Amino acid sequence: MALRSHTAGLLWQILLLIEAWKTLGYAHSLCLDLTVKSQSRPGQPWCEVQGSVDTKPFIQYDSDSNEVRPLGLLGEKVNASKAWTDLTQTLGEMGQELRMILPVIKLEKNRTKGIHTMQVKLSCQREAERCTGASWEFNIEEQTALFDTMTMNWTVVDPGARGIKEEWENNKELAEYFRKISAGDCNHWLREFLEHWEKVLKPTGN
Repeated sequence: MALRSHTAGLLWQILLLIEAWKTLGYAHSLCLDLTVKSQSRPGQPWCEVQGSVDTKPFIQYDSDSNEVRPLGLLGEKVNASKAWTDLTQTLGEMGQELRMILPVIKLEKNRTKGIHTMQVKLSCQREAERCTGASWEFNIEEQTALFDTMTMNWTVVDPGARGIKEEWENNKELAEYFRKISAGDCNHWLREFLEHWEKVLKPTGN
């Protein structure tokens, strides 16, 4: 039993070292996937969020319970940090902001009058101690538009999403809001979370 326990411990440390080798010195990413509804039924959330660092989920939120839940080792490690507090506060504000602008967006193919669901992916990347990418992907009723906040350029993926681009492209205040969160806040959170993550992966020497 003791040998089996010792072997399991060695395997666990090997796995952690492999993860550390993968993550140290390479590009890292933080992604927040949001689902925002202009309307929802009682007891159902109008906003749901799941966040991941390097594709590993670490945070989950929904507006119905108004609870932010840590996921996995990283979530457990960072849920008492200032970056976690800042992120959780921003999630609520971001959801409210997106919900307010959702009903006024004009789509060429409006399948559900007055009621929309928006899928949003906020992403940022870091490499060599600097932000190398920051973007938003907006999908409303299967109409997708991308906003690169490093270049402040919009790209319409589906022709029906031209309304999103036209609605937001000339809104400098909204564009600056998106830029600040993705290239500023997201990059800061990622840097802070990576410090905790590398501590988790660091061998104990036992």
